[in-house]
Parts: sequence; structure tokens; C-alpha cells
Amino acid sequence: MDNTVEPYVSEILTKDFLKKYVKKDVPWGFNGLGYIVYARTYSRVKDNGQNEEWWETISRVINGAQKIGAKYTREEAERLYDLVFNLKCNFSGRALWQLGTSTVDRFGANSLISCFYVSITKPDDFCFIFENLMMGCGLGLSVRREHIHELPKIKKEVNIINQNTKDADLIVPDSRSGFVRLLHYVLKSYFETGKSFSYSTILVRGYGEPIKGFGGTASGPQVLIDGISDICNIFNKRVNKKLRSIDVLDICNIIGRIVVAGNSRRSALIALGDADDHLFLRAKRWDLGDIPNWRAMSNNTIVADNFSYASESLWEGYNGNGEPYGLFNLPLSQKYGRLGEEIEDSCEGVNPCGELPLNSRESCNLSDLYLNNIKSKEELFECIKLLYKTQKAICALNYLHEETNDIVHKNFRLGIGITGICQSLDKLEWLNYCYKEIRKFDKEWSKKNGYNESIKLTTCKPSGTLSLLAGSSPGIHPLYSKYFIRRIRMAALDKLIPICKEAGYKIEYQQNFDKTYDHGTVVIEFPCYAGNDGLVTEHVSAINQLELVKKIQTLWADNAVSCTVYYKKEELEEIKKWLSKNYKDSIKAVSFLLHSEHGFLQAPYEKITEEEYKEMIKNIKPIKLTSNIGNTVLDGLECQNGICPIR
Repeated sequence: MDNTVEPYVSEILTKDFLKKYVKKDVPWGFNGLGYIVYARTYSRVKDNGQNEEWWETISRVINGAQKIGAKYTREEAERLYDLVFNLKCNFSGRALWQLGTSTVDRFGANSLISCFYVSITKPDDFCFIFENLMMGCGLGLSVRREHIHELPKIKKEVNIINQNTKDADLIVPDSRSGFVRLLHYVLKSYFETGKSFSYSTILVRGYGEPIKGFGGTASGPQVLIDGISDICNIFNKRVNKKLRSIDVLDICNIIGRIVVAGNSRRSALIALGDADDHLFLRAKRWDLGDIPNWRAMSNNTIVADNFSYASESLWEGYNGNGEPYGLFNLPLSQKYGRLGEEIEDSCEGVNPCGELPLNSRESCNLSDLYLNNIKSKEELFECIKLLYKTQKAICALNYLHEETNDIVHKNFRLGIGITGICQSLDKLEWLNYCYKEIRKFDKEWSKKNGYNESIKLTTCKPSGTLSLLAGSSPGIHPLYSKYFIRRIRMAALDKLIPICKEAGYKIEYQQNFDKTYDHGTVVIEFPCYAGNDGLVTEHVSAINQLELVKKIQTLWADNAVSCTVYYKKEELEEIKKWLSKNYKDSIKAVSFLLHSEHGFLQAPYEKITEEEYKEMIKNIKPIKLTSNIGNTVLDGLECQNGICPIR
């Protein structure tokens, strides 16, 4: 499949309309970092070998939305174009990347979806995770007892052999489905048949070779071989027994490592566990030693109906000796939309960033509103209504898995998100009005087009990448600091790396948690200035952040609010007191991160002084991409703490 695309022009957006935007300036955010993120991530390669510019990308996307059934009038399409061009609102990262391409024709809705959730109850659920991670989707997954208990016992005397020959029992095809097929046979051997087999990867393309369709480069056969070996080792230690939560977690993390290792694709996982599962709670206690690096692939969260379920083991990770686990309130998510408004939602888990409670194998469907750039509540509702039409059309498409079709077409769940909140506190009164108006419009539009009404419509997601485009504070989060370093990960072979090096940016290899280096991934440091408007984390207490979550959950988000609360160690007791009073009835999902001393190597954000900022930018030259740089995922961008996919 060709990874190029013509500048898309159809009758809905005419050449005469588009030519007004060809040389128009775009209000990119954060000293031009927004342009770098756009050009590297969402600008596709055209037939002439050059990358799209912003005006061409929006044209492709809106005409692609029209093709799948958004049903815009020309006036609406032109208005939406202007709103997106001027960064008032935006499609999801996946839609921005894929709409208007042949990939949508091939994969349908899956190519436009950011993430899924799955309750792991059967072996095929591991394949579902593997397949969708390779398509660029993030996965929420459950390792709770009530789900994994359904998995069969592990068979004995199974031996899976890799041999580089043409006569192995299984020749792995060089494709997404080929990788999944290998995992399927491994699972079938250990869970069902007890039969051994050999496999060969002689057809799998080498490290660094291009991947068509979704873009990026191949990770090569070795990461697949190593991953299958590690998964088999886990099975071999549980012969005649059932898998424990930690085993299921490790298998999923290894799958994630296969997807991302040495590559530009992104693996995003959140694992939900039981509040009293001590193996799960200690899975990321890096201070204990002998913790495998692959466990860095997922964020971990406990399912807690009540704050009293949070044991002391949970809080061990909050002292900087491990990673703080998040909290997910399943009953509140099932019973309420916006706080105080009852609804019946059969959701079982949550997506990787925590903003959409989902049923098993249900998908996300997102968009972004740049509240800091919007001038009136009328303009805000205009953005909402126009983006809604594309999201509703995506819901109505076909998905690769029948269970996903069934639940998505039943719920028509959308996630119309807002970002730039901490730069726009004077605009929050608009949200209640706009929520009620989009609820009314959903009734009308659904009836007119034969859709089910959406069970839920609104959210607040982390919005890392898309917020960078517009210079917005990410989702509900304050700006990290007035001056800060934003670290971005790229594959070591990325064509943008020498360009950034020539421009004067600091570049180094990624460090693993065990202090070794990953020479397949590099980290680039971008010095940023956030301006004088908006809240910054050092001036906002953890309690104030939690109160803002509660407010947005009441005014806007009928799904959930994704928030990583920055805290200082001395705030822990106050956080516990607040949660004991408010968690049960006010918080659907929340996670925490130490503002500093958090133990992360090469953290996504680092505060710097004005003097340090000026020194860092002194020799930096502006980047203007004039040649074909291809397309790969810029790692660590979508979520506030850097775990979700950007496409």
C-alpha cells in the first residue's frame, strides 16, 4: 500500500477557497514546536515526494470526513476548515493522520480509532491487544481476578522453537496478521493443544525498512523472536497452573515491547488490577530491583469503588521509590454521566489515558477543542457541532472485530474533548450551555440519520500532541512551568534527527530503568516558553487540581476527566483526606505524578529557569522542512505523562 497522498481537493472544498490559505501564517504553539510535531507526525508524503503543509492536510481530512459520511454542507466544510486552520479545534490525531487515505478503505473505522479496552477472559484477547497495538491504537486491559480466572490452565511439555529455515512448521508472514498468527499458535499450544512447533521469521523485513500504510519503519525479526521467547518463559513457569495477574500483565507488556522496540510505532497500555492484589501493586516498585524493563510499557491503575479500598501498598509508590498507581471508580462511571446526572452505562474498564470508560472491545472516538483560542460560547458550540459530525460518522463505520461493531453501534460513544482549560478559567461557564446544546443536536442528528443516540458525548483528555500544535495547556492540566524542557522520543533512524541536531537541539539515547541505553531510540530536548497566561503546576496545589477535575466532571465531561495530578511529597496526607471525602461520588479516574524527584529518567517535562531557557535557545535555528522526511510517530506526546499514542 502506498504511503503517499495527493493534496485532496473535491467539490466540497474548491481550489478557489483553498488558495486563500496557501501562504497564510498558522499560529503554531511553543516557539514553533507545534510545527515540528505537525510536520513529523501528521504531514503525509504527497505523490511529488514532498510533505504536506497544514493547509493541504486539513483539506485532505475534511474531504476524507465527507467521504465516510460526515454530511457537511459546503458552508460547514469551509467554516470547519477555517476553525481547524487557526487552531480553534481539531480532529483526533488518528483522524488527522488517516482521513482521506486509502488506509481507511482497507481497515475501516480501526484506522481512525485511538484506543480500545479489553477484559482479558480468553486467549484471543491477547491477539486483540497485539493486533490493535500494531495498528497504532492504545489498549486498556484488565488483569483483575474476575476476568483472568476464565483463562485455562497452562499445558505442560510445550516447546516453541525458532529456526531460520524454509521448512519450519510456521513461516511467519511479513505482516501485521502474520505476527498475530504466530502469537495465536503460541497461545493455542499452551492453553489448548499442548503441542510443540517450530517457526521461522525468514520473511520478516529487517530493522529500519519502511512500513507502508500506517507509516514508520520495521523493528526487524529479532524483537519478535525475543518477545515470543519471553512469553514462553512465563508460560513454562506456570505449567498445570493458571496465570496470575502479574503473568498476564507481563505478557501484555512484552507484546507492547514487540510493537515499539527499535521502531517508531507507539505502544500505549493501561492495566487495571484489583486494589488488594499485592503482586500487581508491586509490579513497578523499581527500588526492589530485578523488575523487568518491559513493565515500563504500561501505566497501572487499581479499580476501587471506594477510597478505603486503597491499601498502604498503593501509597508505597508515591514516595518516589516506584510509579504511583492511578484510581478508577467503576461504579461511578457506570451510574453517572456528568456528576448528578444518572445514566446506565455497562462499561467495564477505561482507555489508556482514563478519559473514556468503555465496554470490552469498545473503542474511543475523540476530538479536541482549544478553549484558550476560542473567543465566544457561540464559536465553541460551532466547533463542537462540526467535529461531532465526523465523530458520529466514524462510529457508524465497520470495525475489524464483530464484538467491536456490536458495542460501538449500540453506544455510539463519543469523546468531544477540551484542552487549554488552565489558560481559560474565565470561559468555563460556557461549557454547561454547550453540553446541553450538543445533547439536543445529537437527538436530532441521530434520528435524521438512523443512528442510536450517543450514550455519552464529552470528555477531557490529556491532549498532549494536539495541544502542542496550538500552544495549549494539555487538557485539564496546568502548564508544567513558565519555562520548561519538553522531551520527545524518536526512532534512532528518524530522518528528522540530523535536522534537529543541525538546528542546535540536544539529542541523546534513551535510558532504560536499569540505567542501560536503548540505542534504537533517541530523546530530543525542546526548550519551551509557555507565556504569561495560564496556571503553572508550581502555583497550583494537588487539591486545587482535584477540585478542578470535579468541576469539569460536573460542567462538561459525561465520560471522564483524564488527569495526572502533580503533587509534592508533603501533600500526600492532604490528598488522602480529600479523596476520602470526595472520591466515591466525584472522581471517575485519576492518576498522580511527583512534580519532581519522581525517578523518571529523561522525563517528558523538566522545569528550567529563564536564564537556562535563554542559554538553550541562543544557538537554535528555526526548522523549515523542505524535503521528504517521511512520517513516523513522535513518542511520548499524547498524554500528559507520555504514555498514549499520538495517531
